[in-house]
Amino acid sequence: MKKYFVLALIALCAAIYVHFFDTEEEKIPDVKVFRVGAECDYVPNSWEEATSTNFNVPIANRTGNFADGYDIQIAKIVAEKLGFVLEVHKIEWNDLLPSLNNGDIDAIFSSMLDTEDRRKVAAFSEPYEVNETEYGIIVDSVGPFFAAATLEDFTGARIIGQGGTKLDEVIPQIPAVVHVAPLGSVKEVIDAVLEDKADGAVIETDTGHFYELMNKNLTLIKFPAGKGFNLGFNGVCAAVRKNDKELLTKMNKIIEEIPRSERKKIMDEATSRMMNLR
Repeated sequence: MKKYFVLALIALCAAIYVHFFDTEEEKIPDVKVFRVGAECDYVPNSWEEATSTNFNVPIANRTGNFADGYDIQIAKIVAEKLGFVLEVHKIEWNDLLPSLNNGDIDAIFSSMLDTEDRRKVAAFSEPYEVNETEYGIIVDSVGPFFAAATLEDFTGARIIGQGGTKLDEVIPQIPAVVHVAPLGSVKEVIDAVLEDKADGAVIETDTGHFYELMNKNLTLIKFPAGKGFNLGFNGVCAAVRKNDKELLTKMNKIIEEIPRSERKKIMDEATSRMMNLR
């Protein structure tokens, strides 16, 4: 009898053990992470800072640093609606698409344009920018081109753009342009103008307006319809791998549901935070 009692007690303890640990495992949430790549060097769309705030997100591959900006805030909305935890990775511009297709990240939110060449290697969301994308040229406020109004007015000018982007690729559309060798970031091309290494830098107009506000020595030249660059893309989009069709469909629905007024508010607030950091 004792033998049966001991066996029954062992069986009961085993059942309690299994039930307890099964219950404990059930309490551990299945955390889904949405890994997003961003350049974090394109204000006010994305930037890197060293202090945690209510707005920024830790940068997974830059311990102790955080990402903020318009792109990051849109990525936060998408991640939340997907039911995922956002994880931001800071990645150099030319490494973003390779990192996506290598599986290092799940999406790109880095003010990327859906150009014909990029559509060959990735799938792009609907545009999420505030306004329709336009390119202008930022120049020295007292230089020879501050009153320019058309591309023809920049004939013979030294113009620079960010390497590996459409900002550099459109420069040959300017007649007799002196195409200055591109640099790695928008900040670097802006510095080239300030240091008189270039007469102007091609820039997206929302970003150019930010730099104009931040530096009285800079003027943004915006072109009337039909007098500026031929861009050949839809706009600023998120990118995913070409076979991630279900993810893309869900992202497009979320992006479509962000009202234009809300996008403008997000951009205005990001711009204000960036200016307060300077």
